[in-house]
Amino acid sequence: MSVAVIGAGAFGTALAVALDQPVTLWARDTNHAQQIRDTRRNDRRLPGVEVPGHVAITPNIETILNHDILILTIPMQQVRQFITGLDISAHTIVAACKGIEVATGVGSSTILSEARHVAVLTGPSFAHDIAAGLPTALTLACKDLDVAANIQTQLSTPALRLYRTADVIGAELGGALKNVIAIGCGAVMGAGLGNSARAALMTRGFAEMQRVAARMGAQAETLMGLSGLGDVTLTCNSDQSRNYRLGLALGAGTDFDDSITVEGAGTARALRSLANRHELDLPICDTIADLVDHKLDISGAMHQLLARPLKEE
Repeated sequence: MSVAVIGAGAFGTALAVALDQPVTLWARDTNHAQQIRDTRRNDRRLPGVEVPGHVAITPNIETILNHDILILTIPMQQVRQFITGLDISAHTIVAACKGIEVATGVGSSTILSEARHVAVLTGPSFAHDIAAGLPTALTLACKDLDVAANIQTQLSTPALRLYRTADVIGAELGGALKNVIAIGCGAVMGAGLGNSARAALMTRGFAEMQRVAARMGAQAETLMGLSGLGDVTLTCNSDQSRNYRLGLALGAGTDFDDSITVEGAGTARALRSLANRHELDLPICDTIADLVDHKLDISGAMHQLLARPLKEE
């Protein structure tokens, strides 16, 4: 089965580099594709990493659609527009975009439901680690476990280990919601509130993630795995995470580059609407959404959370 990666950002490039097989990498911009071909580097998105010869680069979407497995790594809020007009009915699509669509409140598997098979790839991973061949473990979720096993075999490498599950909803939610908590943890550290406060926010934020997952029909054990707890642990503790870096800027009151895709910002807004629709109490996620939308500063956010009534854990 032939493999293509859609999206020449940091993560898409890293996956293409890491896969131990011929793979085609699609770049939206023709000049960007040519630059990667000419230099065998993607210094715009993944500096310092050589793109090996087994990776072909193209800006031609028709070339991509000739492949069997399509790994989608474009930003979540662009997925629906991207597939509009494309016939994906014969393809297996592996969605590696983490988020909830703001306009509808659904995840990538719902948007891509016209595909022959849809899987979700998520878990604790930084692009540079994957590209460098450092040990990384991810969750691969697909409702058809036979399909999941085939993809798992196709995409696993000696350093990239995939664990399969049928709980697509749980995997999607874990990968999406941890980005919201990471923004909050970054804000805590940016404001100088300390590691104890970050640990508290991580823990109580994870409880909110579990609350959402349970209401949406996910399995509890999925959130305790790589796509939930594992991803929270990584993303909430490192400035390699763009979500965490946005939080650092919000907490410190400094500027953040608006051209950088931060999936957690859109997910926070989508989650607020989802919580209202399902009558879910998510004080931390609501506060982070207000922080992202500049309805609160870090002082107001802290007061809003600490002033809540005392309760059992």
